[in-house]
Amino acid sequence: SRLGILIVRHLKRLERVILGYLEVSDGPEEEARLGILETLQCTIEHAWPRMPCRLPVLLRALLRLLWDVHSERGPTPEPVRAALLHRATQCLILLDRCSQGRVKVLLEGVHSSCEENRVRECLRKVQEST
Repeated sequence: SRLGILIVRHLKRLERVILGYLEVSDGPEEEARLGILETLQCTIEHAWPRMPCRLPVLLRALLRLLWDVHSERGPTPEPVRAALLHRATQCLILLDRCSQGRVKVLLEGVHSSCEENRVRECLRKVQEST
């Protein structure tokens, strides 16, 4: 957050790091994933004018994270899973705001075809956000 809008200078490299951390579980407490979701949220807030062009890659990664967190049956405690789902949902909402509602449009088909309640709940929150 100290860099503010100057983060756009490092966006390509930062995006690769964020995607790498979102893909891999780091143990029961998921500290790295939670931290990188916070980083992504801060990045979206500060570099929002540059986010629409990164929307396809970030949207795919966040949806994959939602599914992975829901479907993993590892030792991760329920409060940690809930925190991951919440932070990923917040990132999706921010992406939707900075892309003038494109995330909602893209998620319409996903929401209607998804049968998993926790994932549907996250998608519903994005759809209902203003």
